[in-house]
Amino acid sequence: MGSVGRLASYVPLSSSQALCALGTLAVTLLFLVVVRQLVRQRRPRGFPPGPTRFPLIGNILSLASEPHVFMKKTSETYGQIFSLDLGGISTVVLNGFDAIKECLSHQSEVFADRPSLPLFVKMTKMGGLLNSKYGRGWIDHRKLAVNSFRYFGSGQKMFERKISEECMFFLDAIDEHKGKLFNPKHLITNAVSNITNLIIFGERFTYDDRDFQHMIEIFSENVELAASGWAFLYNAFPCIEYLPFGKHQKLFRNAAEVYVFLLRIIERFSQGRVCQSPRHYIDAYLDEIEQNVSDKNTSFSKENLIFSVGELIIAGTETTTNALRWAILYMSLYPNIQERVHKEIDSVLPNGRPPTLEDKQSMPYVEAVLHEVLRFCTIVPLGIFRATSQDAQVSGYTIPKGTMVITNLYSVHFDEKYWSDPGIFCPDRFLDSNGNFIRREAFLPFSLGRRHCLGEQLARMELFLFFTTLLQRFHLQFPKGCLPSLSPKLGMTLQPLPYTICAVRRQP
Repeated sequence: MGSVGRLASYVPLSSSQALCALGTLAVTLLFLVVVRQLVRQRRPRGFPPGPTRFPLIGNILSLASEPHVFMKKTSETYGQIFSLDLGGISTVVLNGFDAIKECLSHQSEVFADRPSLPLFVKMTKMGGLLNSKYGRGWIDHRKLAVNSFRYFGSGQKMFERKISEECMFFLDAIDEHKGKLFNPKHLITNAVSNITNLIIFGERFTYDDRDFQHMIEIFSENVELAASGWAFLYNAFPCIEYLPFGKHQKLFRNAAEVYVFLLRIIERFSQGRVCQSPRHYIDAYLDEIEQNVSDKNTSFSKENLIFSVGELIIAGTETTTNALRWAILYMSLYPNIQERVHKEIDSVLPNGRPPTLEDKQSMPYVEAVLHEVLRFCTIVPLGIFRATSQDAQVSGYTIPKGTMVITNLYSVHFDEKYWSDPGIFCPDRFLDSNGNFIRREAFLPFSLGRRHCLGEQLARMELFLFFTTLLQRFHLQFPKGCLPSLSPKLGMTLQPLPYTICAVRRQP
């Protein structure tokens, strides 16, 4: 009798009952997800105020178009420090020079961490260099990178000559167009990336190396995709990883392809390595792996080497490339400014002598133009997202440990308190009444604090030498009636929309 009762209790459910049970379970799970998301969206006590948020998605939609501009405008209502909700990710936005200096300079360590965003976790496991958490791993990797840049790059007089040699390859490639229309992006990207390549690999790549060109194109695409709406949605709702569509899927496919390529190229350039006699960054990194093989807490590994190499290539190529592309665009747009640049170059470099870094101090107007390009175009408008390494007190607000922080560098360069008529492109703002170059405090294209750009010195070298050499040989112009758009292409960096230019050989 008992066994019959037990059998009766196992009578299978009808299809309608099963569907009802599944529906109830789905509704319950959805309810729990919504409640969890709404709880995450509650502002902690003492947190900065911010604009009204939509349920679940928060303020994500506000970042769909020109997020740096939206954040600056929002600061006019809520102050220089306000908060956003990015789908349950509480975020503090710093606007204006005063707020950013207070946090990144005066409380440098507190604002030196990186947020554990699902996108970064999936793509780099929070390892490597740029996205690593603040701690020993980041300190060790940054020290190695800085030493490599100093030893293999910007600290050596010989390296300046290598940059000058690359400038010649670059100019000769432009000469092949014989003054006719061409898009300079490809050549600039190749030339700039080769400077970083000399440090990482010890060699340059030819401008027709298709494999390397393909990798650079993927890097550039990922810089754009990483700041897309799909990336923000993925960080808020990682479960969309399983959707078969969306730009985040393209991002992941690109990352996987780059990972395989970098692994192959690292193996190629590490052949013939002699321990403790590094030829380039890869050799130096492999030395660190061997030296720390018995250290269980070391962060040096083959995987982090791949991440670091990829990050250094991106950082060393994207920003300087786009700065030069903007510079060429504005020189063509303002022939009167270009003429002043030509005159200064000709007066300092008689008989076509190639420029050197020592000439920089004799070219205040060239320096002013390059600084105005970096200010006006703000290549990396929101920097790389940061996080607080501990609880922070700023301007009466309490920012808990682990909070994501966005530094709006665009707002610094358009801060009316420090710049008169910031919406006007005017190199003279960097000159005094006697025409001497002057440094401006609210000029932060390379950010500030412990996480400031480690390649700043090298980038400044490249910008000066490439720009001066280019303007020494060519006059840049758009064809009559053909002016490009000045609206930027949005991504983690602001780059010009594709344009074509005429580079006409100047008379010696």
